[in-house]
Amino acid sequence: MNLNYKSYWRKTGLKGKWGNIFLQRLSTYNPKNVLEIGVFCGVTARNTCDLLDKINGKDFTYVGVDLFGSDQSEKKDEIEPTFLKDQKFSNPLKNIYYNYILRENLNSIDSVSKLLKKYSDNIKLIAGDTNKVLKEINLQNIDFAFLDGGHSYQTVINDLTILYESMKGKKKVILCDDYGKESYISEVEKAINNFTKQNNLELNIIENRFAEIIT
Repeated sequence: MNLNYKSYWRKTGLKGKWGNIFLQRLSTYNPKNVLEIGVFCGVTARNTCDLLDKINGKDFTYVGVDLFGSDQSEKKDEIEPTFLKDQKFSNPLKNIYYNYILRENLNSIDSVSKLLKKYSDNIKLIAGDTNKVLKEINLQNIDFAFLDGGHSYQTVINDLTILYESMKGKKKVILCDDYGKESYISEVEKAINNFTKQNNLELNIIENRFAEIIT
């Protein structure tokens, strides 16, 4: 299968080879039900749905959780990409198109919904801080979770704990971004290390960036 991560003319945290590496991990496990925490502008969400559609036809679900501009529980410890605040583009055509013609906030739930419109029957987008909303979501059928939301120690521990409660013993996958030296955030590394040690879980490091946990 040809795996080619597309940017869809939007901002994404998985630039260059990283998007293809993500799709390779997703393809390795062939999931039907995927959760993404940290949707941002929806590029990874769209690529995920494109791949799931190739693998499963219309028999898949995608759940995306993000602040989408709403308030988070604790702001001081979180690390947000600057493009979520100023939406500046190095490409002047993108800047004109999104900021002056469409006047569209790419991180808004409306904008991401528009990007995923093709898969409207398969997706669910949830706006909120995972410290509050994740425990309210039915995670029983999730096969693969991509964790790239709040980057504070507290939030990563919260997200991993709730995910693990539903995925424990099922040999499902939690893929975490910003762990290795290629995209390193110390609080993320510390939280993942402590969580996997506490629960006696094996930790696989993918391309010096992603941390992969098999439940």
